[in-house]
Amino acid sequence: MNLDDYYADFRESIATTREFWKLERGQNFAEPGNASWEAFNRGDWRESMRLLEENRADVADYHREAAANGLRTHRVRIVEFPLSAYLHWELHALKIRDETGGPIRVLPAAEVRHLEDRAPLPEIYSMDDRKLFQAIYDENGVLANARRFTQVDVVRRCRDLIVDLWRIGEPLSAFFDREVAHLPPARPSGTVVEPGYLEIRGRPGPIRS
Repeated sequence: MNLDDYYADFRESIATTREFWKLERGQNFAEPGNASWEAFNRGDWRESMRLLEENRADVADYHREAAANGLRTHRVRIVEFPLSAYLHWELHALKIRDETGGPIRVLPAAEVRHLEDRAPLPEIYSMDDRKLFQAIYDENGVLANARRFTQVDVVRRCRDLIVDLWRIGEPLSAFFDREVAHLPPARPSGTVVEPGYLEIRGRPGPIRS
């Protein structure tokens, strides 16, 4: 799907979704249009963290509205060590989501190696048992397009995999306190993307998914 069609489909579908399950595997992405990521990428960690906190109220509002509409979101974040600079930044962003009503669990990459004999697990998210999206990224780590699956058996198998990983994952809060909180500011990769790239990678609206 091209990005316009993907965003339109996502917005329409999420409005009636009750259970949203996300698996995030990649360790390096770029998020042009995300002010906090842009500050991080130009080396201003303090400003990046300030902007994340500034956005906390909006994230909390989103989760309150989602809960009122009957939507429950869950995310499993696969992590490799040592943490990439991007993932170090992202875990701070995810911590706010986790604290404001979007529960996240973390799983070391070693726990999914047995599932990756052919390739790393994909970036996928399911909406009930109706739809599954796979996000596809370009060479800069920016969302390029998406694949949509509507076969119920495919959607259910992928969702069940995410649920299984969720069950063995560690709550983000505990992982963050042990592995992230003490780290010095991450040094950016210096990723350069042209103006006009996607606003926020693979996460239309306030769902960072």
